[in-house]
Amino acid sequence: MNFLKTLASRLGAVLGAYGGWGLVAISALDSSLVPLPGVNDLLLIHLSAHLPLRMPLYVLATTAGSVLGAYVMFSLGYGGQRAVRRRPAQERSGRVRRWLEQNDFLSVLVISLLPPPAPFKLFLVTAGAMRLRPWRFGLALLVGRGLRFGIEGFLAVRYGEQAETYLMNHFAGASLALAAAAVLLYLVFRKIRGSTPTKADADPSSRP
Repeated sequence: MNFLKTLASRLGAVLGAYGGWGLVAISALDSSLVPLPGVNDLLLIHLSAHLPLRMPLYVLATTAGSVLGAYVMFSLGYGGQRAVRRRPAQERSGRVRRWLEQNDFLSVLVISLLPPPAPFKLFLVTAGAMRLRPWRFGLALLVGRGLRFGIEGFLAVRYGEQAETYLMNHFAGASLALAAAAVLLYLVFRKIRGSTPTKADADPSSRP
């Protein structure tokens, strides 16, 4: 375990030297098969603090890499759907599947905002196995990751290297608050959308 942590740390340091391209690679690896927890967040803040004008590009690079890596896990679940069906589902996996069935977009959006040890990759694989629509899956990830990294980039430009210290000390709490706000906004949107009369309801002549 220590060897893997050391290897991940060294890999992150090497890729970090490539700036924006390094952010793409680190984020893609972290969202797929090589865990690099927090490395892309810290590198994004570091680069944005030193080169504020490039902050939007760094945010875009981190978001794009994370979404690309997530599609790798999604594809693994998509291709392994038969194996998942044949094997008895574990209780934890069953809860994930039920949640995805009822709230596919919201569940992916929320999990993309949560910090480790949230089961991010488990969600990605399960989403693929359940054959969620790829465009809804990608859109939810794009919104969630873009919001998360965008806020980090803004804090880096606003507070400089102090934002890195704040992230290390308060990242979990800030991510949970952001996820809670996203859930609230989504539920409000669904409530408003559900209470809006359809064309058939508004037209008395269309009623039997």
